[in-house]
Amino acid sequence: MRCNMEPKYKRILLKVSGEALAGDKKTGLNYDAITEICKSIKKCSDAGVQVAIVVGGGNFWRGRSSGAMDRTRADHIGMLATAMNALALADVLESLGCVVRVQTAIIMQQMAEPYIRNRAVRHLEKGRVVIFGCGTGNPFFSTDTAASLRAVEIQADIFLKATLVDGVYDKDPHKYEDAKKYDRLTFSQVLSDELAVMDSTAATMCRDNNMKMLVFDLTRPDNIYDAVMGENVGTVVSED
Repeated sequence: MRCNMEPKYKRILLKVSGEALAGDKKTGLNYDAITEICKSIKKCSDAGVQVAIVVGGGNFWRGRSSGAMDRTRADHIGMLATAMNALALADVLESLGCVVRVQTAIIMQQMAEPYIRNRAVRHLEKGRVVIFGCGTGNPFFSTDTAASLRAVEIQADIFLKATLVDGVYDKDPHKYEDAKKYDRLTFSQVLSDELAVMDSTAATMCRDNNMKMLVFDLTRPDNIYDAVMGENVGTVVSED
């Protein structure tokens, strides 16, 4: 029945964490988990939605928890982790019939295109799925910040942040039974209440550029498609 529905959003930026690609394995790549995510992405693309994706790298590496290693170098390793995830995601999407382009913020031209904003938009307009790797290309900036930046740059209608919880809560719902879920809130609230939905740099980027965000649960991969079709999943974060 949903096939006849019009998508609510024409162009989306989807942020997928590295952990989501690991599935139950927690580390590395779980192709069963990746395939389920990609099936939902393909449904969005088939419905005429222009899909851009930013991937994290936490299934391989976390720069912030790299011990005594120099933070800049640790973040460079993290960027390479996101590139691996981008290629894995591209491979599964292509196997499902999507036309995909990977663009990286660090030049690795034998494996991916360099990130060029106008080229990325052109790919989207032609119906290709574009995956952005290597974060912003700079250390000290999270992949959430990269996703916020890319969403603003490509003028996405919405930033879809796929997480492991079904929205934004006032405290960790995995630890506290009395955690309260928000249906809507503003980025100013995220910042002032220090809600652990994203880092302050990413939240400020969205707030200052009026980028609407939807935070939802990826443990049910079809939530990606449902979100694009305008169904009530997760928490909407917007200044207006």
